[in-house]
Amino acid sequence: MKTKLVFTLLAIFLSLGASAQTGPQVTYRDGTIEGIDSSGVKIFRGIPFAQPPVGNLRWKAPQPVKAWTGVRSAKTFGPDPAQRPVFGDMKFEGNGKSEDCLYLNVWTPAKKMDEKLPVLIYFNGGGLVAGSGSEPRYQGLRLARRGNIIVVTANYREGIFGFFSYPELSKEGCHGNQGWLDQAAAIKWVKDNIAAFGGDPNRITINGESAGSQSVCALTTSPLSRDLINGYMCSSGAIVSNATPISLKEAEQKGTAWAKKNHLKKLSDMRKLSTEELNKLDDGTFGEGTKCIDGIFLTEDPNKVINEGRQSQVPCLLGNNNGEFPVAAFAGGKAPTMANLSPVIAGYFGTDANTIFNLYDIHSDADLLGAKGLALGGDMFIVYATWKWADMVRQSSKAPVYRYVYCHPRPNMQLKGKAPGLAGGTVDVKDDTPQQPAATTAIHSADIEYAMGNLSTNNAFPWAADDYATSEIFQQIYINFVKNGNPNGPGLPQWDTYNHNGNVPPVMLIDTNTRQVKDAKVYNRYKQIDAFIQRK
Repeated sequence: MKTKLVFTLLAIFLSLGASAQTGPQVTYRDGTIEGIDSSGVKIFRGIPFAQPPVGNLRWKAPQPVKAWTGVRSAKTFGPDPAQRPVFGDMKFEGNGKSEDCLYLNVWTPAKKMDEKLPVLIYFNGGGLVAGSGSEPRYQGLRLARRGNIIVVTANYREGIFGFFSYPELSKEGCHGNQGWLDQAAAIKWVKDNIAAFGGDPNRITINGESAGSQSVCALTTSPLSRDLINGYMCSSGAIVSNATPISLKEAEQKGTAWAKKNHLKKLSDMRKLSTEELNKLDDGTFGEGTKCIDGIFLTEDPNKVINEGRQSQVPCLLGNNNGEFPVAAFAGGKAPTMANLSPVIAGYFGTDANTIFNLYDIHSDADLLGAKGLALGGDMFIVYATWKWADMVRQSSKAPVYRYVYCHPRPNMQLKGKAPGLAGGTVDVKDDTPQQPAATTAIHSADIEYAMGNLSTNNAFPWAADDYATSEIFQQIYINFVKNGNPNGPGLPQWDTYNHNGNVPPVMLIDTNTRQVKDAKVYNRYKQIDAFIQRK
């Protein structure tokens, strides 16, 4: 009797312990998942939105998830996409790197799962060759809590695993752009299932930075995704003008040349290679350089789609940073002088370099190292294409268009032996490397932690009061837009639309002193360089 009582008490104790460890659960089309609760925000990580693209599914379009029975744990991130270590400053929280990477993450503040909250889906940057939805800077806890919105991050295949075209693959029905097909599948998953998490499938906004921004541009023109969204935002990147994807034939030629170089003839043999072997053979060919008009995800030139107003006809908020990239980086290792940069600049713009220097008020080598050189380098790197996209959309969109330039510089890095990296984190430098002067502009990717409310996830910088103040402003802009398709709201300056608003459209400069401007000189400079580039 005593023994029986002991076992009974033990069973009760174990039952209570198991109950205490149970997290929030959601049942949707594929099965039931269990996440964690973070002070009212329910977090579900590592949710599969497609089958693992491995074995014979390598390089094929994402396939529907196979349903499961029982309760699947969604407390940790799934694997990050397989990738080469292109950006040494990226930080991940996923379960290693793998081709089995098609997972998404949901942060929902819904108290009841019938609240129909607006949804933000964020796609990571990384040149279409690197990055993950598990990166701390993208995580949605703070935006979800502050704005009472649902935030989703989703992985997609990258590099050779996500942007590989090959004639034999085309015969199978997949012509490349696997990573973009993954993104479209993730949006479709959200559309079909987010109601179970308290979300509104008719209030989905997509956003991304750099390659994620390029992806957003692509998704708004793709017949697979353009009708699934209700708003879109971008941060630095587009696929129009001189950033337009190549043709399928060109992408197949690049795939064929790579296969020949590596003595690979059959697709079946390529699928037998391990992930590690493929990564070693990836020479950087695949990614932005092989994104293509494949006939499935992109059925025609995105420039034509946007010019004719056949992109997603929904509100958009498009922007970039004011110091994205130094023009000195285009000097090819030579001293960053006007003489050394002139051939590169003439080739990029299709006109005499002095004409371009004059447009940017660059009259000496010293000018190349300051804000003027950053403006020129940023345009050559990514800003011109972003501006061109906004200018095209403002002329063809029936819905409101808002444009911004993010201007707030980060503080000097506080870690010894480290320097800022292009992807937003840090890279190693020698301890005796002279400290760089304090930034006066916002470099590429410097906006992410501010916009997502994630400054505290990056301890490389000694964030100060003005950084947090700027972050408060940027977060509220995002939240207002996700909720209303309009960034305006209490405590923010009036923001007028970029379209249907005069010959010189208004731009919001986001900083501690956020303000709207109409800068005829800058706008006219873009119109002039656009004319040069379009004539090339």
